Amino acid sequence: MPPLAVALLLVLAAYLIGAVPFGYLVGRVRGVNLFTAGSGNIGATNAARVLGARYGVLVFLLDFLKGALPVALIVPLAKFLHPDAATALGEPDVLRVAAAGVAFLGHLFPVYLGFRGGKGVATGAGAVFVLVPGPAALAVLAWVVVLLASRTVSLASLAAVAALVAARLLGTPAPFGQQALPITLFTIIGSALVVVKHHSNVRRLLMGTESRAFLDGPRRRGWVRGLHVVALGMWFGGAAFFNFAAAPAIFDSFARVVSDGPSDRTANVTIIRQDAPEDEKKALASALAGSAVGPVFPRYFGMQAVCGLVALVTAMSWYGAGGRVHRRRVHLLVAACATVAVAWPLSNYVSEIRLLRFSTDPVVALGAKEAFGPWHLASLLLSFVTVCLAGAALALAGSLPHDDNPVA
Repeated sequence: MPPLAVALLLVLAAYLIGAVPFGYLVGRVRGVNLFTAGSGNIGATNAARVLGARYGVLVFLLDFLKGALPVALIVPLAKFLHPDAATALGEPDVLRVAAAGVAFLGHLFPVYLGFRGGKGVATGAGAVFVLVPGPAALAVLAWVVVLLASRTVSLASLAAVAALVAARLLGTPAPFGQQALPITLFTIIGSALVVVKHHSNVRRLLMGTESRAFLDGPRRRGWVRGLHVVALGMWFGGAAFFNFAAAPAIFDSFARVVSDGPSDRTANVTIIRQDAPEDEKKALASALAGSAVGPVFPRYFGMQAVCGLVALVTAMSWYGAGGRVHRRRVHLLVAACATVAVAWPLSNYVSEIRLLRFSTDPVVALGAKEAFGPWHLASLLLSFVTVCLAGAALALAGSLPHDDNPVA
């Protein structure tokens, strides 16, 4: 059989697996037609609402696996059946994405039920966990945090797909490059389809009539408080340590290396003439330190963004309590998140012009030298403001709501 035919048959099999309506089947085993019960959906949420939590978990796991297994197994199976089948559609990632896409579509439009299916969250989650585990983990975190804070499954699902797309676009060096494009398109198009399938939920959310999940009580409120405090602690502690301890030590270390070289720190290699002007030595030390710190920035700002959003989402659940401190908490966190959003691209720009000061083009070098000082100062000030705002929000954590006065 030609390799292309093998690849296409495996993609068809992925659709047929994704189309298996586990929610409908579990409901039928329990004597319930989920199309006519609850919200009328055959997904895990309605299964939990109608059949009970354990059946909802069972449906979620089965739907998750029918998205994950075709993506994980299609390339090994293709290679087993034909040496060239895995690359018949292009790079192996293209075959994986094809399997993910058709399994996802199979859940949305199952042939076994007249193309009437679920909303695709669990099946899509299984597929993306195999394709992009990092962004998928952030999407799960977003789902958990928003669900605990709002008790609204549909809102949590929409937040999860938004987090997935954001993580893919921000965490991939060239998300629309030739190699990364198939997975990027899958995350964007798949997330858009999830939003479309939730159109009725979106309408109810805007009207304020969307139903909330059954989970509530002191345990949930304790989890919300815990997530809020942990996020703020990591945010403030990480930012304060990086800005006031780690970064200054790194820059001082490189200044000594440049000043004392050649030495064992430079492998006894001369990296700059000892009679070079002090300004030139300082610029080289700054450039070397920047090259060491620069790769940390994506993870550093990513950590700040995640912690800030977790703290903000959990704080929003107390905003309507009526107390001034709860409103002030949200306002502080909005401002702190805004400083991170501005400081992230600004720091990337500063890292670029830090190295451009040594360009062989004198015009480029001069422009970078003139721009570096003011923009570097602005970046440092923004980081200082972020630390102060996060610290103030952490201080307000001493006045979180208690179970004897629940507001979430």
